[in-house]
Amino acid sequence: MADFPPPDAITLDGIDTTRPSQARAWNYWLGGKDYYPVDKELADTVEQTYPGMRQIALHARAFLRRAVRHLAEEEGVRQFLDIGSGLPTADNTHEVAQRVDPASRVVYVDNDPVVLVHARALLTSHPEGASDYLDADVRDPADILRRAARTLDFTRPIALLMLGVLGTVRDDEEACDLIGRYLRALPAGSHLVVEDGTNTVKPQAAAQTEQLRDEGQVYSYELRTPGRIARFFDGLELLEPGVVSVSRWRYEDEAVDGVPDEVDAFCGVARKG
Repeated sequence: MADFPPPDAITLDGIDTTRPSQARAWNYWLGGKDYYPVDKELADTVEQTYPGMRQIALHARAFLRRAVRHLAEEEGVRQFLDIGSGLPTADNTHEVAQRVDPASRVVYVDNDPVVLVHARALLTSHPEGASDYLDADVRDPADILRRAARTLDFTRPIALLMLGVLGTVRDDEEACDLIGRYLRALPAGSHLVVEDGTNTVKPQAAAQTEQLRDEGQVYSYELRTPGRIARFFDGLELLEPGVVSVSRWRYEDEAVDGVPDEVDAFCGVARKG
């Protein structure tokens, strides 16, 4: 595989088609079509080292669907701030929430130019609700919160979704600090939803993937233990079943047959008191 990132960038409508993107690699794993050859090359390299990445992506997407539906149906949440949303696919956050209440309001945040192009075209809200997209980085909470306030009411509960994004913040203390800065702006009754990659279900394959990362062959992403992910919920009330593999978070809601196997992505949903 070519060095990451490639030395000579070629752009198409402002999009670098020679630099692989995490969002577009996940789109490939999810069976989408919005990726370039370099993204497929990256995704295939990861899959060769860690077989099962496609299943992780599919389980993570199913967790998003179940978590949003639970928050809307059972917790009465009507506002969602989805940071690191990735490329639009089936059952986006606003679609799931607005099936429960058409007046639900959602703000998506990402900083991939391809995501921006497709978000403008595809994230069309129900007329009773609202859906907005911010081109911004997770490391800039002040900017995100300020602009999200154009769509969301910060006096009412908001669900903060951070799925697959905290791995890009490799230092645990920095990640916890970022979460705290977001949560301090949210009122009581708000929720935090986190999902991120782990290195415990298939430790040998995960270690080989981390070696590729350290050699610069794949994007920079921190694989954590479930215990490290659990720290993100300190001071919050974790909903059942706690911090578990994405395949097992309220899997009964999907009417699956038997207990699903664990995959190397763990998650949790917690309430701010």
